[in-house]
Amino acid sequence: MSAPKVLVVLTSHDKLGDTGKPTGWYLSEFAHPYDVLNAASVSLTVASPSGGPSKVDPSSIDAAKDDKISTNFLNSSATKPLFESTHPLSDFVGNPSAIAPYSAIFFPGGHGPMFDLSVSPESQQLVREFWDAGKVVAAVCHGPAALVNVKLSDGSSLLQGRKVTGFTNEEEDQVGLSKVMPFLLEDKLKEAIGTEGGFEKADAPWGEKVVVDAGGRLITGQNPASAKGVGEAILRVITPKV
Repeated sequence: MSAPKVLVVLTSHDKLGDTGKPTGWYLSEFAHPYDVLNAASVSLTVASPSGGPSKVDPSSIDAAKDDKISTNFLNSSATKPLFESTHPLSDFVGNPSAIAPYSAIFFPGGHGPMFDLSVSPESQQLVREFWDAGKVVAAVCHGPAALVNVKLSDGSSLLQGRKVTGFTNEEEDQVGLSKVMPFLLEDKLKEAIGTEGGFEKADAPWGEKVVVDAGGRLITGQNPASAKGVGEAILRVITPKV
């Protein structure tokens, strides 16, 4: 049996609202799941709305300066092409044969997804196609922004009635960006899950929290500390049982 494959979707957005500061995807939230999955011989392909280079948030590089897994991922000739030469989402959307080899789709965070993946019709369609095909949908930190507006074939919200997590309002306040965001992720997730679902979070801000729902098919992590755990949860679900 061939090794499982995961499609990773990064943001194409690199401006932090009207602050004049750069943003993008968060380094450790891709690097740590990659480390877990790659060690298990899982193959990863990376896409983004525009294709081509996807910018890493400079602040996440600084935050990871003492994190060997992240710095190696950022600088290694084996991994740099993953985010410097992404496939456009259009290569996969509406193309069942293109997504057939993949067991899961995964959205790392960073503030970029709040601006583009949250409202991208192509991203939303791709998530729906993965879900309809019985595959795993996973996201960490601000990555669940890509899921909040996804509607299934019957018109219901993907997240309706589900248990999920994501970057909390308190964490957004603590980084001083609540007023810069187009919406607050915790609020939007609660709106999408409705009264039948549940937003879960760690006992304290920045604590690790991974939520697995829908029989393992929906995996979400709260923040950077949860990234490795999300990778491990994806691996548990997609690894063929012997």
